[in-house]
Amino acid sequence: MSPSDTNRASDPHEPESQPAVSVETRWPMAAAVIVSAVLTLLLPDDLRLGPRWALPLAEGLLLVALISGDPVRISRRSAALRAASIALVTVLACGAIWSTFRLIDDLVHGGSETNSASALLLAGGSVWASTVLAFSLLYFELDSGGPAARAHHMPPTPALAFPQQLSPELNASNWRPRYVDYLYLGFTNSTALSPTDVMPLAPWAKCVMTLQSIVSLVILGLVIARAVNVLA
Repeated sequence: MSPSDTNRASDPHEPESQPAVSVETRWPMAAAVIVSAVLTLLLPDDLRLGPRWALPLAEGLLLVALISGDPVRISRRSAALRAASIALVTVLACGAIWSTFRLIDDLVHGGSETNSASALLLAGGSVWASTVLAFSLLYFELDSGGPAARAHHMPPTPALAFPQQLSPELNASNWRPRYVDYLYLGFTNSTALSPTDVMPLAPWAKCVMTLQSIVSLVILGLVIARAVNVLA
């Protein structure tokens, strides 16, 4: 038996003991959740899903659970943590979509927030920003199995292809997308209303990006049109 064979036999768990290639810190996504909760608190009552405290409390509890189970760095792969992450994203998305529908209803039928340009722009801007954060966290949690799974392994064909993955000359084999990359994706998709530098490859990614573009188009179009009408 060669020395290399002896070393491998003496440490059969060596591959599992190696650290993750690229582990992301927890604070960027935690900051996004906190900002989303603050935006929810600032919304008028009729644009918010449930009582003022309900959504921020649910988001806070789920965030605390995630931080307690996997603090500082997102690297632990656990079914319970994965379920908590999906639940958090679901709460954020439901709250943002509900606020969008309520804002559209107020714009179409008239409401207290739509009769003042300043109040309308504040409410519309808050709803729009909430949708950007919700969709960015949705991409962050669903792409390639979530951040913990991405830290340990990237699939040959990701659901969302970033420039570093599409350009072999960048030599980014160990590169991993982080939350800021998904936040940029959510922002550009909401402003350009189409993919920019990130290409959706999986069907779910195409459907979610299409939905986000439609939501953003409706919010921006109706809010701007109504604000101009009020000011005129």
